[in-house]
Amino acid sequence: MGLPASIDEVEALLAAEGYVAARALAVVVFLSLKLGKPLFLEGEAGVGKTEIAKVIAAALGRRLIRLQCYEGLDAASAVAEWNFAAQMIAIRSGEAVGREGLFCEDYLIERPLLAAMRPQAGGPPVLLIDELDRTDEPFEAFLLEALSDFQVTIPELGTIKAPAPPIVILTSNRTREVHDALKRRCLYHWVDYPGFERELQILHSKVPEAPETLSREVVAFVQRLRAEDLFKKPGVAETIDWAKCLLALDVIALSPEVIADTLGAVLKYQDDIQKLSSLEAGKILDEIRRGLV
Repeated sequence: MGLPASIDEVEALLAAEGYVAARALAVVVFLSLKLGKPLFLEGEAGVGKTEIAKVIAAALGRRLIRLQCYEGLDAASAVAEWNFAAQMIAIRSGEAVGREGLFCEDYLIERPLLAAMRPQAGGPPVLLIDELDRTDEPFEAFLLEALSDFQVTIPELGTIKAPAPPIVILTSNRTREVHDALKRRCLYHWVDYPGFERELQILHSKVPEAPETLSREVVAFVQRLRAEDLFKKPGVAETIDWAKCLLALDVIALSPEVIADTLGAVLKYQDDIQKLSSLEAGKILDEIRRGLV
């Protein structure tokens, strides 16, 4: 499938895959696709940063290649590794002779960055570099070559350049600042928590079987929780999970008892759960119901 020709087409494309995007996000996605520049998405966990890459890949019919970042991630794990066991077997059997025979594609284990530089059926893939803030500065510096020239270097084989640039999306939960040199190579967008109406649209899209009254109460309650001083505020992912849990219990409306029983779907830290208990869920529920009338 070809790239969308307008911002409206981007919005329609994402909506067709169940992603309700704010206009500003649709604009930056359009510009990223149009200009062929990596897109750097930053925001709290659970606001839909990773999902946007999945949706774009599905909407365009492209392969999604995901590099999940973690502390200690290095070039070998991100680009390629040599299959030493296979090389040793080849040496013993006499199938590979000399350095060139050992260090060839036959014994290369392809990792995400190298895979993203390969030709793909259906067009260049979507490369998701997820949670970049979990890595360290040396790995960021290594990424500069890949994001500047869309190429990677394997010492034994040389430089491998993408025939057509992949669609690159990087995400960060901002547990630390990512270096400016990397950000300069990207278009940047902060993905914020959605407002009430858009979050309600998202819930309708992801959990269409939820009753309207329950959906509105769930969204209003989660939005109210985000205004509290919590260690980890619930994201949209938690809103969706909570609604699914409530449906599984055949709940048609919130109550203090139901909230207490299912709070683990919304809050992930015991301190936050205890804080909500002290705030009295019943009072919060009464407040949001008055606001919904």
